[in-house]
Amino acid sequence: MAPTCATHVFKLIVSFMALSSFSHAYDHDPLQDFCVAVPDASAAVFVNGKICKSPKLVTPDDFHATGLNVPSNTNNSLGVGLNVVSVNRVPGLNTLGLTVVRVDFAPNGVVPPHVHPRATEVLVVLEGTLYVGFVTSNPSDGTKNRLFSKTLNAGDVYAFPPGLVHFQRNVGNTTALGIVSFNSQNPGIATSANSIFGSDPPISSEVLTKSFQLDKKTVDYLQSRHWI
Repeated sequence: MAPTCATHVFKLIVSFMALSSFSHAYDHDPLQDFCVAVPDASAAVFVNGKICKSPKLVTPDDFHATGLNVPSNTNNSLGVGLNVVSVNRVPGLNTLGLTVVRVDFAPNGVVPPHVHPRATEVLVVLEGTLYVGFVTSNPSDGTKNRLFSKTLNAGDVYAFPPGLVHFQRNVGNTTALGIVSFNSQNPGIATSANSIFGSDPPISSEVLTKSFQLDKKTVDYLQSRHWI
């Protein structure tokens, strides 16, 4: 039976809705050349971003930052240091949908499994050797979550889809360096271990023992740890 006009209209509406949903998954496109953020933490008006400075008052310094050439401190339990360039350092990034991070790794340093709910991440390795990967969301066909992983060297690039658990680890004998870009001015981050075992107030031990098939003693120990 040939498709009816109503069928074509229905498919068109569904396609339009799907495209509309995708377009709202990331930061909105700006409606002006720029919207330099006003450093006013007490502003009474809430916007999805920061309040814009008058274009007449904008200067070149609003689009500039220094210090990304300086190594970050990796003297911590993870052996990783972050140098974040966001709208908080470059006000001109407001509404442009971009954050850049310098990531320094000590030998065996690791960025633990985590997610960015609002952004795709792209990693460029400048120095060293990193083992990286991400895990797919729950498959609908009953198979296991799939791990996509790769060992990267200087000059390599790897992309991490938004909202998926991912990680990076320095597997070389020397320090490593990467530059990360996000297509959001506020990508958000939720570290898996910290979110589950380090929340405030803590998640009920009954929920965690059942969810992870652990005994309460183990759950209590994990919740007592300091998670990053």
